[in-house]
Amino acid sequence: MDWLEEATRPVCDQLSALGRNKLAAMYRNCFRSTWDTTLQRSDGTVFLVTGDIPAMWLRDSSAQVYHYVPHARKYPQVREAILGLMERQFRYIALDPYANAFNREANDRRNHLDDTSWTEEARPWIWERKYEVDSLCYPIRLAHHFWKTAGDASWCNDTFLRAACRILTVWETEQRHMERSPYHFSRVCRRPTDTLGNGGKGAPVGYTGMTWSGFRPSDDACTYGYLIPANFFAEKSLKQLEEILDALRPQAGLAARARALREQIRAGLAQYAVFDRPGFGPVYAYEVDGLGNAVFMDDANVPSLLSLPYLGCVEADDPVYQNTRRMLLSPENPYYFSGACAKGIGSPHTPPDYIWPISLCIQGLTAVNAEEIRQIARMLEGMDADTLLMHEGVHKDDPKQFTRPWFAWANSIFSEFVEKAADCLQG
Repeated sequence: MDWLEEATRPVCDQLSALGRNKLAAMYRNCFRSTWDTTLQRSDGTVFLVTGDIPAMWLRDSSAQVYHYVPHARKYPQVREAILGLMERQFRYIALDPYANAFNREANDRRNHLDDTSWTEEARPWIWERKYEVDSLCYPIRLAHHFWKTAGDASWCNDTFLRAACRILTVWETEQRHMERSPYHFSRVCRRPTDTLGNGGKGAPVGYTGMTWSGFRPSDDACTYGYLIPANFFAEKSLKQLEEILDALRPQAGLAARARALREQIRAGLAQYAVFDRPGFGPVYAYEVDGLGNAVFMDDANVPSLLSLPYLGCVEADDPVYQNTRRMLLSPENPYYFSGACAKGIGSPHTPPDYIWPISLCIQGLTAVNAEEIRQIARMLEGMDADTLLMHEGVHKDDPKQFTRPWFAWANSIFSEFVEKAADCLQG
């Protein structure tokens, strides 16, 4: 028996005892998807393709292995693989903290040759250079989780310190994006969300204390540069980074910088993130510019407003979050779709009426009502198009219409959802 079969057996047995044999088969397949199909060893480290795109995203690769971390103590091969992935992530960040996706080797492959400020050293490694705050949050989240769960801090080396220093410098610089940032990004393209306007600098923003992001976790351009869920995630990541530095590398002198930046972002969120909306009360905006403008919506990609409790940014029963949640899971959110197959949140990154299994998993992972969790499990069970796997987006009326047949992040987070939901699936 391989470690994957042994690790999934308890949940599969639990589901089978409830008569949920298809859900058990989906869980087994999705749990092992990253390990079986995306993991590549190279240069003493681990490279993870996101699925049907031959590149490694900092965000996706972290999320793809998150459900493996609790097994790292028992299985040495899991521990070694995650350590190899983190080492590669830290090398990439030290090379270019503005890039979101990388090549396995310095082969100069990419989808587009963009007008952006990459260095000649970094450019051959970069698949795409869309700057997203969450790209720098996810490796911190993974490292902290691995340290606390597996009890292993061997990843906290000089490569990690270089990456941590670059993360802090970028987030500090991007607090005053228009005045100080070297970053710009322009692409000749048909989709306006694939490029930044205003000479590649994005829409004007005022100072808020928060840190600016060019793109959302969907890789779509931000309308306004202060992406609220990404700033919540950055604040949480900075708290985790403080803890790591204070405990493991206090001599580096970086913890004080992380603490000061976290306090500034937190103050910016308190001042700029919350608005009153008719019928809902105080809610979180999705994006703001510090000049009075805001966007009210949510996107299926994580970090999202819906995901804030999942990421540990707010409590699930927080009144503002609950107001926001009601707004997001309603037609007030332009990317909320309801049909014969499912109802949930999609994304401007995919066609209208396509719901993302990732967003349904997040809804279930942040739900406080057992019946809501059971409803989500039933929807997901019917959205696989008989593949026993998850996809990027699924049409609200027809599960056989879907995008991306090989999308490992969706499979991994589905596994997380099933593991946490199994106890309340009877009924």
